[in-house]
Amino acid sequence: MPSVYFVVRATVADPAQRAAFDGWYSREHLPDAAKAFGVKKAWRFWSLTDPALHQAMYEFADRAALDRAVNGEAMKTLVAEFDRSWPKVTRSRETFMLAEEFVAG
Repeated sequence: MPSVYFVVRATVADPAQRAAFDGWYSREHLPDAAKAFGVKKAWRFWSLTDPALHQAMYEFADRAALDRAVNGEAMKTLVAEFDRSWPKVTRSRETFMLAEEFVAG
């Protein structure tokens, strides 16, 4: 069964807020979300082409686990905490299914 991913893209428009956002996401939000979701792995990225764009990606073992996480109470709590902490940061959420993995060798 292919892995599935939950991706959150956040736009931190104010350059003065990016370091604080980065620290909060690293110390608090990513660990809290990974634990609440019970994910296999989680990653964070800052865009090299648009410095305001932050992306977090969470890997789930299967679609059922992802659906439970994004539709559960933990998600509501995480969204509320994000909204309280970063009310001016806009974000979008998407889900993906791994179509192919290529390993060069």
